[in-house]
This record gives sequence, C-alpha cells and structure tokens, in this order.
Amino acid sequence: MKIDPDNKADLSAQIAQAIRDAIVSGDMIVDERLPSEAELADQFNVSRPTVREALKRLAAQSLIRTQRGAFGGAFVNRLSYEEAYGQQITTATLLLSMNAVSFDVACEARYALERACTPLAAERRTPDHLATMRAEIHRQGQPGLSDESFCASDVTFHRALVDAAGNPVLSYQLAGAVEAMQPLMNMITFTARSREEIVGFHSRIADAIEAKNGPAAQTALRELESYTLHLARGVMEARLHKSRPAG
Repeated sequence: MKIDPDNKADLSAQIAQAIRDAIVSGDMIVDERLPSEAELADQFNVSRPTVREALKRLAAQSLIRTQRGAFGGAFVNRLSYEEAYGQQITTATLLLSMNAVSFDVACEARYALERACTPLAAERRTPDHLATMRAEIHRQGQPGLSDESFCASDVTFHRALVDAAGNPVLSYQLAGAVEAMQPLMNMITFTARSREEIVGFHSRIADAIEAKNGPAAQTALRELESYTLHLARGVMEARLHKSRPAG
C-alpha cells in the first residue's frame, strides 16, 4: 500500500483509500488485523494522528472495526447489506440534492428500478411482506394521518415491495431509490395528490403481488409514475406562474 506524498490531497484520505483498495481487491481479508498505528505511520511516512484520522474514515464507512484489549486493534470488517443501507441512502440523497437532479429523471429512475424487481416480488413475497403492504394501505386511508406520516407510510409500502423480491443486492441498490427519491417526490407532490388515488394504486399493486401477477403490478407502477409526473409538472408550473411578476 502506497500514497503519493507530493499529491495535494489530504494524506489521511490517501491512506484510507489505499487501505480501502486493499480490502476491495482482497489483499486484506475479512477479520484480518491491520498493522498498528505506529506501523502504518512508518509504512506511509506520516504522523500517527494522520493514520488515526484515516482509520476513523474507514470506520465511518464500516470497512474496519476496532477492538480493545490485549488482542485488540483495527480489523477488516464483514460489511452486511443492512449496514450498507444507510450509506446508500445518504449517498443517493446527497447526489440528488447537490447535483440538482430533475424531478423527471429521479422519477424515471426510481420507478424503472422498482418495476425491475416486481416479477421477483410477485414470485417470492411472503405473508409478512403482504401484511406490511396491507397495513400501510390501511394506515394511508386514516383521515387524521399527517402529511409527514403519510409520506413515511408511502416509503414503507414501497420498501416492502422491494424487499419482497427476496434479493439483498436488489434491496441494497434500491434503498437509495426508494428512501431518497421517494421522499423527494413526496415533498413536491403531496400538496396536490389525492390520497384516495395513491391508496388505489397501492391496493392494485398489493393485489397483483398477492396474486403473483408481476405484469399487473408493473402496469400499476407505470400508471403511478404517470400520475406522479403529471402532479409534479402541475405543481412546478403553478410555482413558476406565481413567481412571475404581475402585468
């Protein structure tokens, strides 16, 4: 593992990247103990605080874990899909907010990804997945439900649909789509949409998944996408009209 001392990039970031590359390439395996801070400082020809900062970066990414005691130190972590969900959601949220991704682009990606997992969900759904979807549909029909709670329920419904595919890689990849893009779409459209319409779409999707009818679920998702896009464009046009000076 090497770094470029003449590189203007943060040395701790370079060290973290070098160790990360070694882990990803398989040169360092799960549960392997990293060299001590002093050994890493000598290896990279940097101070121990610089090494310590690099290790903090790796720990924040769940790539390493630290243990105390006589047999302690820093070890290559076994990263689970569940642990990685949060990072995926955070990354997707930052990408959307910092790069000003258009609503249409986010909506297209989000529904295209979900439709891709629908045939598997129809084939593999469990009673628990169906129960979650039905519970959220019931919740969404409650008259006293706040907009914030309705949006959270919306995300939970679609998360259950994705998880019903029974594929942890798909669930991980779609974590950002559902839990980052869906709230973005909710935020823009919640003032204009009809809850009854949303409940209707969700009921059709749940019915199709329960009947193991993937194509019918995909059709309902396509119609939900069209409905969402129509609402968003109406909201944005209204905002643009309102912002224009009178006369």
